[in-house]
Amino acid sequence: MSVDVEEWFQVGAFERTIDKNDWDRLESRVVANTGTVLDLFGEAGVTATFFTLGWVAHRHPALIRRIVAEGHEVASHGWDHQRVFTMTADQFRADLQRARIALEDAGGVAVTGYRAPSFSIDTRTPWAHPVLAEDGYAYSSSVAPVAHDHYGWRESPRFPWRPLADASLIELPVSTAELARRRMAVGGGFFRLLPAALTDTAVRQSNQAGHAGMFYFHPWEVDPAQPRVADAPLRSRLRHYSRLGAMAGKLRRLLGRHRWGRVDAVAVQERRW
Repeated sequence: MSVDVEEWFQVGAFERTIDKNDWDRLESRVVANTGTVLDLFGEAGVTATFFTLGWVAHRHPALIRRIVAEGHEVASHGWDHQRVFTMTADQFRADLQRARIALEDAGGVAVTGYRAPSFSIDTRTPWAHPVLAEDGYAYSSSVAPVAHDHYGWRESPRFPWRPLADASLIELPVSTAELARRRMAVGGGFFRLLPAALTDTAVRQSNQAGHAGMFYFHPWEVDPAQPRVADAPLRSRLRHYSRLGAMAGKLRRLLGRHRWGRVDAVAVQERRW
């Protein structure tokens, strides 16, 4: 179980509509929304991994401390949601280091996992996995093995794989469901919009292949009262706002249907495989 911790205005859908220079002037809702998620996990007895932006950790260190105190893993989501393929290798390394400092200072624990914003490790970033390994990361969960207009690396493996010859790093892609030779994503907005049974199928297919499923969502997805960005493209608004009110209930039921845990524990198991 994984959560990508970011503000409602930091998502890829709004990256061309909301300027980063305006972020500090917008209403912050990440603490309250992540608190709602933590409460849901607490009720269900679930521990998870929170892939968190360094930007968020720097501004809300108490939130990071709460995540750690309640038994969850804190991992990196980069500094400010910049897609990996828009950076050079050196810029990526600097982004990783800046985010890690903020996360470890806030949480007081080592950060060993990483998820690229918008799953932006793909064929354009052959240097990304080596940089992660050089910086001491044990795992990445940065690849979506689907074809999609927003992200995706369709040709990559569906299940955990080792991107480097020395096996120093493992990639744990997000889960997908294959039906009638069609591969479908299941986390985040797909979970909100599509039948929950599709996620169950993805988890079952992962388990049948000998692996854990990898589910993800965002704290803003449990917040139907968040501000509306009226001048965003229609497609972006539909993807971002549809069925926000249904998310908490669907998530609560999903938590009860499967056994969930932290990504770092899954990475240890996969590295032994």
